[in-house]
Amino acid sequence: MKHNKSNIILIGMAGCGKSTIGKSVAAFFSYHFIDTDKMIEKSLKTPLQELFDRTGPSEFRRIEEDILLSLNPNKSVVATGGSSVYSKKGIEHLKKEGYVILLDVSLPVLEKRVRNFSTRGLVRHPGQSFADLYLERKPLYLHFADFIFSCSEMSREEASMGIQDMVVKKGWIT
Repeated sequence: MKHNKSNIILIGMAGCGKSTIGKSVAAFFSYHFIDTDKMIEKSLKTPLQELFDRTGPSEFRRIEEDILLSLNPNKSVVATGGSSVYSKKGIEHLKKEGYVILLDVSLPVLEKRVRNFSTRGLVRHPGQSFADLYLERKPLYLHFADFIFSCSEMSREEASMGIQDMVVKKGWIT
């Protein structure tokens, strides 16, 4: 029996538009929208940056993995945290249930969008720059992606429409 995937999983760096685009795509298909960063904040009643400052990278990644593994989405668009790709088990769990789309945005565009680098709740090591983080994560994003959607030169609205069109053309959502 063939398993039908019924979800769209968005991965990518902070600032690539996972939450904004994800909400729009979910609304278009009348799907649920799930933001794993918001789930972490809600479950622990703590903003991401405060949680990260308190726990450090390793513990934060464990918490994030627990959230990813707890998901059983159905007809949902899931916006994952930028660091979710550090959890092979978590992403592979989501890949069983949906199609993983990398929202690929160039580093210069991301650097213009993410101005609150030190307070955004980014999982990083002390002294690690945004560019360092980008270079560290990029191979992981590429590895896990079922599809790479390049959207550096697009508005969020154009990217949302592009993903909607692509998902329909691929027959991922009927």
